[in-house]
Amino acid sequence: MHQMTVEHGSFTVQDLQRVASVPRSTSQDWISRLYHEECIIQVSPPHGRIPARYALRSILPRTACRRIFTCVDKDTIEIFHECMSSACAAFCAYHHQLAQGPVLGIQRDGTTLRECVQTGIYDIDIGLFPLPAVGITGIWIDETDVVQRIRCTGGPAYSLTEMMGRAEGVREISIEQRGSIVEGTIRTRKLVHLCIGIDDTDSNTGGATFALALALLQYICSVPGHYPIGHHVAMLFPGIQQKTGGNSCSGIEIAGEPGEIADTKRKIIRFVSDASLSDSWGVAIKTGFILSDELRNYGKAVRRRVVAESYARELAANEDICLQGGRGCIGALGAIALSDLDHTTLLNPAIEI
Repeated sequence: MHQMTVEHGSFTVQDLQRVASVPRSTSQDWISRLYHEECIIQVSPPHGRIPARYALRSILPRTACRRIFTCVDKDTIEIFHECMSSACAAFCAYHHQLAQGPVLGIQRDGTTLRECVQTGIYDIDIGLFPLPAVGITGIWIDETDVVQRIRCTGGPAYSLTEMMGRAEGVREISIEQRGSIVEGTIRTRKLVHLCIGIDDTDSNTGGATFALALALLQYICSVPGHYPIGHHVAMLFPGIQQKTGGNSCSGIEIAGEPGEIADTKRKIIRFVSDASLSDSWGVAIKTGFILSDELRNYGKAVRRRVVAESYARELAANEDICLQGGRGCIGALGAIALSDLDHTTLLNPAIEI
């Protein structure tokens, strides 16, 4: 429908039937439903043997924002915004950093923007260059929700008024406009961040820990109320003798509803146990995204030397991290301890942290 609207200005039921290679009844059903939902308009009514013609209401994408969700750890919040375009994600990262406000740090991984912010109300100037075009003026926790207030102009204002409300994860959005400046509040669920480390799930005859980690990420996030955040691979001390390859571990991050976390942890452990090709598998599960100095020091240690399993288990207990399995728990905890580093640092243990 989009293609025919762009190329020919309109289309008929028969046109859609021919291009999509579907029965006429299916084509008619699609058009009737989309017309009822006001996604398409009738350009001209039927007249005698001349069929009705239709067109998309707009050839612009309904939204460039795929998902917006938020995780809370103590008084710090992480905002995750998954976009259709890496360029749009980079645009928002640049302008949010320029505006500052509550922003403590920004990372961009492809089309996903990840912002670490502190709660509070802020006054920021928004406008044309050299001012930022968009920024966060406030963010706070309201019972089960996170509410963020955004001030913007130009393209970001169009995104706020026309697109962000359609993103998965957005519960409610309200808009105020004053001249060229638009302000809006966006309400999302207060989710729990889980970081899961996995190691020693392969064997000398097959398997790969990174593949199992990706399968786990896909499995958990197929459950409603769970959102994928990312996957990382970290190289550990290369001189260890028991390694099956280069001695790397894998970590994944997800967001989930608070009431589902206990069940999610059980599913994670069962999945790794069942799918592992090694009896030495290990899995670590941390709630929250803030890393302590002790945990970071552990991450440094597993890149430099052989670490005792007892050290990993004692630290996990002190940090309230769920640690299950055998010798692989050493690397699994390491995947968590290194989780917020860039990919280059993760893959090169010679780089000092």
